[in-house]
Amino acid sequence: MRITTWNVNGLRSRIDFVLHWLRDRQPDVVGFQELKLTDEQFPHEAFEAEGYRAVVHGQKAWNGVAILSRSEAEVTQRGLPGGEDFGARLITAKIDGLSYTTVYCPNGKSTSHEDFPRKLAWFDALRAYFQERHDPSEPHLLGGDFNICPAAIDSWNEASHAGQIFHTSEERQRFSALLGWGFTDAYRYLSPDTQEFSWWDYRGGAFHRKQGLRIDFLLATKPVLERVESVSIDRDYRKKKEGLTPSDHAPVTIELRD
Repeated sequence: MRITTWNVNGLRSRIDFVLHWLRDRQPDVVGFQELKLTDEQFPHEAFEAEGYRAVVHGQKAWNGVAILSRSEAEVTQRGLPGGEDFGARLITAKIDGLSYTTVYCPNGKSTSHEDFPRKLAWFDALRAYFQERHDPSEPHLLGGDFNICPAAIDSWNEASHAGQIFHTSEERQRFSALLGWGFTDAYRYLSPDTQEFSWWDYRGGAFHRKQGLRIDFLLATKPVLERVESVSIDRDYRKKKEGLTPSDHAPVTIELRD
């Protein structure tokens, strides 16, 4: 089973690029973030033509998450309880006995911005959602754009960015709280010492200069972790394809044994 998380940074402007990737990589399940469209605007027909169905929690111009799957998906949650003020940022669905939650976590803008404490509160609500409504002994995968670098190895320049947005102890404590509930960072589980990134700024040639951050994750409960064969960051799809412009995020994919 091949499952991906990907912040597409605007699905309408990226649809041809996303379809190119789907045909090439052939995932079974995909969690999208930052759709920037409403439920009514979601291009179901384009994905159905490729053999996928979609469940969506959209929002006009901002945010928005969706899950594509070859098999039927049963939605169990749309929107984060207690986090509604931040918009459409969470959807959970059950697919082939596995629960998959896709999240687009708030950015926070800067540590001095009013959105920063709200970002922390959103993560507290996310932790509470799993504590109250899920069981870590069950197969669950949490994927998405977390807008946090969990450790120094996840930033291209921890020395200069320490204490800044994505790199604060407060954000890292929230990420650790999710792990404490029962999740494991699947990529770091398999690659404890590898520095690799999933996001690069469009500006300043950051991608080619290897100035990125690892902020996109697939977190697995133990029953899922026991099935993991590989986790990869698809840098090739951070590059242009046939003149099509990519997202500033790369897809992150986990391969699970049956």
